[in-house]
Amino acid sequence: MAAARTPPGATGVGGVKGSSRGGGSGRLRGSVRSVGRALHFPVTGPARGIRKATHAHGAGESGLGKLIELHGVNGAGDVMITVALASTVFFSVPTDEARGRVALYLAITMAPFTVLAPVIGPLLDRLPHGRRAAMAGAMLARALLALIISGAVASGSLELYPAALGVLVASKAYGVVRSAVVPRLLPPGFSLVKANSRVTLGGLLATGIAAPVAAGLQALGSRWPLYGAFVIFIAGMFLSFSLPPKVDSSKGEDIALLAADEEHLHGPHLHPVKRPGLRTVGTAVTHALGANATLRCLSGFLIFYLAFLLREHPLTGESAAVSLGIVGVAAGVGNALGTAVGAWLRRAPEIIIVAVVAFVLGAAITAAIFFGAFLVACLAAVAGFAQALAKLSLDALIQRDVPELVRTSAFARSETLLQVAWVFGGAIGIVLPLNGTLGMSVAAAIVAAGWMSTARGLLASARRGGAGRPRVA
Repeated sequence: MAAARTPPGATGVGGVKGSSRGGGSGRLRGSVRSVGRALHFPVTGPARGIRKATHAHGAGESGLGKLIELHGVNGAGDVMITVALASTVFFSVPTDEARGRVALYLAITMAPFTVLAPVIGPLLDRLPHGRRAAMAGAMLARALLALIISGAVASGSLELYPAALGVLVASKAYGVVRSAVVPRLLPPGFSLVKANSRVTLGGLLATGIAAPVAAGLQALGSRWPLYGAFVIFIAGMFLSFSLPPKVDSSKGEDIALLAADEEHLHGPHLHPVKRPGLRTVGTAVTHALGANATLRCLSGFLIFYLAFLLREHPLTGESAAVSLGIVGVAAGVGNALGTAVGAWLRRAPEIIIVAVVAFVLGAAITAAIFFGAFLVACLAAVAGFAQALAKLSLDALIQRDVPELVRTSAFARSETLLQVAWVFGGAIGIVLPLNGTLGMSVAAAIVAAGWMSTARGLLASARRGGAGRPRVA
């Protein structure tokens, strides 16, 4: 049979040679493909893993997975700019001058930001049908501002400060829109708290990955992290448009007002009716917001105060930069752990908030009495853990107690108030003398004031089980 298939005039040797050439060519192509797969795997392997994690439990079908990825891009870009600004404003000059520079940065950027932030939410509420475009615009704005900051860093120009303010405003605008988008992308069986924790955790993981990359780029030159931010935010701009079209829908939504007695005219007869605001949603939300503001104030205080304290008195055997890195990592790990725990914790939100604030108070008092490097790092970790859990619990209370009609707008306004608290805590950290025991005592006092003013109301709400919360008439 084999002889019958041999072409006339062909020799067995020739046939063998032809077969050998064909087999060798096939093996070569297979080897090239194997090498190609091996070279691509370091990129495609993690990418597939990330996509599998972000799209799990129905998040891929609902579109939440793409929002998680977008928020990761947002966090990576922000940390690039943060590293560049920290190196420019903080580490490049002596401590006394650095305190003045940081105070100037806070005054020129954060103070106007606290005035502009309350305006951002209402403006975006008036453009509910352009959420993907708004998120893409916030990404593009930060990409262009990163290039402006890179020029200001090289020349020492004062353009640095208004550009940094623009970055903060654009970041806030993105955050407001993201809060409005999440309820539109909930997979079946997902609570808003669980979805928010997944999105937040994705941002934290991306930030943790991007931070050492930003530090490596900073070693090449002060402009390089900003170039990295430009590339990342441009990618985020395109990724924003990959979100499902349903995120642009505003069906069933309205605007939450801060004034309880503000009247509006509706209907053909223009009868005045009241619309619910943050002051009309019950005591649980307002007390939870106060407790969260306390933790944000503590966060701002610790960031600025420890930045200067550890620069003058670094951890034993470590440089100032490494000391700050250790404390920053501790806070980040605590925040990530709190976010992860919040995804499955089922206790009453009021109880969680009271417990975590009390936990932070105990850690702050311990750090004040037995001041030391280890306890400072522990306080940073505990504060990060508590802040994440308390914020998720606040989200749960807003979901439970705020009417759906105004829920997304309420998220935006609560974020604005928390940002103001962070700025206030940072200002205290800048002006306070660099005495560790004094600083930790002030931290304990901040937490104690917030805990005592909110714990009773939260516990009373927990005993009622959220009964009596308002509804839209």
